[in-house]
Amino acid sequence: MTLQTARPTPDPNPTNMIPRLDIRRIDRVFGGRKVVDDVSLTVLPGQVTCLLGPSGCGKSTTLRIIAGVDRQDAGEIRIDGQLVCDTVFRLPPERRSVGLMFQDFALFPHLSVAENVAFGLTGPKAARRARVEDLLDRVALGRFIDAYPHELSGGEQQRVALARALAPRPKIMLMDEPFSGLDNRLRDEIRDQTLQVLKDEGAAVLLVTHEPDEAMRMADEIALMRGGRIVQQGAPYNIYNAPVDRAAAAFFSDINVIRGRVQNLLTETPFGKFLTPGMADGAEVDIIIRPQHLRIDFDRNGRGPNPTAEEGVAARACVERARFMGSESLVEFRMDHDGSALRATVPAVFLPQPGTPMWLTIRRDRCFVFPREGGGRAA
Repeated sequence: MTLQTARPTPDPNPTNMIPRLDIRRIDRVFGGRKVVDDVSLTVLPGQVTCLLGPSGCGKSTTLRIIAGVDRQDAGEIRIDGQLVCDTVFRLPPERRSVGLMFQDFALFPHLSVAENVAFGLTGPKAARRARVEDLLDRVALGRFIDAYPHELSGGEQQRVALARALAPRPKIMLMDEPFSGLDNRLRDEIRDQTLQVLKDEGAAVLLVTHEPDEAMRMADEIALMRGGRIVQQGAPYNIYNAPVDRAAAAFFSDINVIRGRVQNLLTETPFGKFLTPGMADGAEVDIIIRPQHLRIDFDRNGRGPNPTAEEGVAARACVERARFMGSESLVEFRMDHDGSALRATVPAVFLPQPGTPMWLTIRRDRCFVFPREGGGRAA
């Protein structure tokens, strides 16, 4: 099998500019357990990087260390090449030129929108007012300048919080799940608007989220975290299409798992033999394919489509269930070969009846082969 080839990742720093944010091998230990483990990361001016991972993986702790509200146990952090903290030296949070946005917005209820946005500003009153008006216009809230937070919707409050965080012109914006309190339809609109404002300001952005769709939508680069460590880092296209392991593939989408055992560099499956170089004889492997890359064909009196180099051998299965999901249909199959379950997605409406025999083929260039989790070599 020829594995899918991802586009080469471009040089993240083609001009060799000094990173706006440079995190070097930071650790954080709580109760004898490393919640942040040897994390290194750089973010350039104007770049949006996403720390993506499940709850409890250490991403929010990393953010707090950068902001200066928590301390690392090892490593150092630099902003524009200047040390802001290590295990000895620590610049106070207010001197780091870092803006913060959290999911609860944390607006002051007794202050107007203008007063909230101006809260962190210094200098002449006229200059502060001009900055407030400019930011509120850019987030389409100029008409609410004299309103109070309780008079605004959740999306409007989120935009006020963004304007307030950007008002002092921070070098770095740290955002911890800032859109999680919004409904799905509003969330997409606010994310797009926020991204445009952030790009216009030129701040380096580090966004924490547990939602892969949000990371793919907003980030120039994604750092996937698990168990306190960054397990994979790269552009969204590359990290999605070249996952480092089965768990990374599964984090971004549903997956199908086809199991097999290596023999003479080949693994036999219902879809034909797969090349599995580098795997020892007897090793158990998982062949991963996403539901959108399964192709469905109709049964022709017990026969399916002819084998092809691109899709290999067709395997027969029966429909277990089919559901329309809005923009696509999800069809669940039971394989004749071994009774295993596979799922396929089809654009638009496709709802075959349960029990309908069909044939499945898989895009070999869309498959990933990994050693089986918990598996090993046969005796």
